Amino acid sequence: MKGIILHGGHGTRLRPLTHTGPKQLLKIANKPMSQYVLEDLRDAGIKDIAIIIGDVYPEKVKEFYGNGEKFGVNLTYVYQDNPKGIAHAISLCYDFIGTDKFVVYLGDNILRTGLLSYVKKFQSSSNDAQILLAEVENPSQFGVAKIQENKILKIIEKPKDPPSNLAVIGVYFLTPKIFEIIKQLKPSWRGELEITEALQLLMDNDLQIDYDYVTGWWKDTGTPKDILHANKLILESMAQKNNENGILIGKNCTIDSSSKINGPVIIDENCVIGSSSIIGPNVSIGKNAHLENCTIKNSIVMDDCIVNASIKIVDSIIADGTEIKKNESEESVYLLGERSNIVL
Repeated sequence: MKGIILHGGHGTRLRPLTHTGPKQLLKIANKPMSQYVLEDLRDAGIKDIAIIIGDVYPEKVKEFYGNGEKFGVNLTYVYQDNPKGIAHAISLCYDFIGTDKFVVYLGDNILRTGLLSYVKKFQSSSNDAQILLAEVENPSQFGVAKIQENKILKIIEKPKDPPSNLAVIGVYFLTPKIFEIIKQLKPSWRGELEITEALQLLMDNDLQIDYDYVTGWWKDTGTPKDILHANKLILESMAQKNNENGILIGKNCTIDSSSKINGPVIIDENCVIGSSSIIGPNVSIGKNAHLENCTIKNSIVMDDCIVNASIKIVDSIIADGTEIKKNESEESVYLLGERSNIVL
């Protein structure tokens, strides 16, 4: 079985964070979001993986993942010149897939429980496709499945009047039969070949599609709010698994005795938490950060950042190399791209 990770898109809802790199390399709990995807595939026994890259800093994706050896997988890169839809991206992998079953996993989706049980179910079945469903509060923003008597009747992309609250999440289990289906598609009003239309056409051709419900949480990390929520969920999961107080501190870190860490918190290597600081809960601190005289809650501070100010930062995402040295009397909420400067 093989895997495909979609690593394209412009990430416009995440700007300015995505001005300097693809959204899937943004770190959540100190790990790029697409690394969770790659590790899910690997841990489910899938080692041959294609990464679909576009025109948004593809060199950074290749630089980070390389040939996949350091992650225990074999990587192939496939270039999609324009964002023409998920089904179009899949069609580019015809030669890579060959005769194997495969999983398509969107690089900005994160599953709490991983893929193993779903992969086993699909591998042992004769189905032509398998999708995962999750209940959502805003189904009109997703592809939605209509289920009756344990059978999928219809799949609709972002319906104005949703037939259910069951979103089709960004993980698709497929066989090579899907390539012939995709050839029959026409671009949607968005100019894309829609995966939901491919799945519907698959059913219309009397091919077999099954479904399963997501257990645990699932996050589509398309907005800053989603990223912060995913960060919180991952930190809570790490705390339950690894550490009772939920505080994970990397190598060569210094924490002043006058400062306090309230878990769940993860602090990467070579960090300095100076005097009179309060960090947490729900905070990720990247490598080589230096924090002094500040309070940070429910936030992500990435690598090489400096915060040296009397300030309370909440609900914020602060990208690599940012420097904050401006005192504030009120709570501050930031969305800062790389190497931002907020000084006196």
